[in-house]
Amino acid sequence: MCTTCGCGDPELVPVELHEKILAGNDRIAAHNREHFREAGVLALNIMGSPGSGKTALLEASARVLGGVRLGAVSADLATDNDAQRLSRAGIPSKAITTGQACHLDAELVHRSLHDFPWRELDVFFIENVGNLVCPAIYDLGQEANVVALSVTEGEDKPLKYPVMFQKADLVLVTKVDLVPHLDFDLPRLEDNLRRVMPDPKVLRVSARTGEGMQAWKAWLEARRAPVVAGRSKEARPHEHAHAHPHEHTHEHAHAHGATTHSHPHAHQHAHAHEHHGAEERHQHGGGDHGHEGSGHDHEH
Repeated sequence: MCTTCGCGDPELVPVELHEKILAGNDRIAAHNREHFREAGVLALNIMGSPGSGKTALLEASARVLGGVRLGAVSADLATDNDAQRLSRAGIPSKAITTGQACHLDAELVHRSLHDFPWRELDVFFIENVGNLVCPAIYDLGQEANVVALSVTEGEDKPLKYPVMFQKADLVLVTKVDLVPHLDFDLPRLEDNLRRVMPDPKVLRVSARTGEGMQAWKAWLEARRAPVVAGRSKEARPHEHAHAHPHEHTHEHAHAHGATTHSHPHAHQHAHAHEHHGAEERHQHGGGDHGHEGSGHDHEH
């Protein structure tokens, strides 16, 4: 629990105030998400306990994701050790030290973007503070949540901390190379994950041996594809002009000596249209489209 915001403790922060804090956070998170999608950057919130292997996972990702432009911010209460490790692995990184805060929030992430070349990236990792509670509560503007869960943590973590795993889009069971040396039941862990995850997605990985890293790469590519497609749609609006025939029927007044009468009159003409992606606009001469035959005289 944070001593700065008292999240999760109604004795320190009333429920109404906490909901207000989360609402403010959600607004900034939506702003972050809009930035990431507009730039075509896949932003991922990497969560897990201290020592679950989050930083090692990202280091191993740099080895298997050749050609993919990676970047990261790495959060800890103190030190920039993890950010330095990621930089040495070839991932441009920046540390966020949170002091006594046990999680990142959207404002901290937003501030970190100001002097970081995140727009040049394909994938932006947000390595959250090591914690299985509060990080799951705060939306950061990410596209997906990934939880690293080490085999050294025990099989019952999904049942003890269900919110973290309910919010996860993917759980990476890390350090699986250690399983032969542990009294650990992988199928039991995966069964516990299925009990709490609405749509269980689980991969077994080892940053040390590379096991499962190709499956992790494939998952990243699948999640990135719609982000890139969305950016293309925003950056290159579908714009072209073409003609649509229209048929109008209206009445005209005619004079035959002293008698005036009206009758229906049909016209066909064309309009040019421009389409701009999802927001489709049509131009009809600024909205006032005149056409011949509207008010002309007829002789019979």
